[in-house]
Amino acid sequence: MQEHKRERVKKRVKITGDDEKVITVQRQFPIVLRKALIIGLIIITIGILPWVFGYGLSTSWVNITYYWMIICLVILIAYWLRSWVGWHYSIYVLTNQRLMVVKQNGLFTREVADLALHNVQNVNYKIKGLQGAMFGFGTLSIDTLSGSGGFKLSYVHKPARLQKLIMEEVHKTAPKKGEKKSTSD
Repeated sequence: MQEHKRERVKKRVKITGDDEKVITVQRQFPIVLRKALIIGLIIITIGILPWVFGYGLSTSWVNITYYWMIICLVILIAYWLRSWVGWHYSIYVLTNQRLMVVKQNGLFTREVADLALHNVQNVNYKIKGLQGAMFGFGTLSIDTLSGSGGFKLSYVHKPARLQKLIMEEVHKTAPKKGEKKSTSD
């Protein structure tokens, strides 16, 4: 099953080289969907308020209330779908050559950032707050040799595990003592 998942990811993020192997694929921890859940609950509350206060009034009010509830339900489904698609298709992909961050914003916007592993200088992680400690998610900071910003991977589940995997792959791609680094990249 894991191999099938890796093949789907290879196609989705355009990994075409036979020598490039997917090591791991991670999504943000599902707690990032809590904002969508809270807003969804507010939409549900707004949707049923006219029904609660209009109960027992004229039949025309009941019809308006039903239409209002249907409109709120459509808005709720569209909002939750947009949030879920953004979460589900935003992934962190570690291969034996690079780290890719695929960020899906809504239904039609996708950003892909790519970092060659031989440019990685340092990888740190931070677990912040009660929720992070309880559920085991945090932020991974990746510094590059060029010092130009680096990467921040937020809401990573078990960031120590991903840090270890990245550093193992970085050490595998590092030139051996006496070898010169390839300048073709």
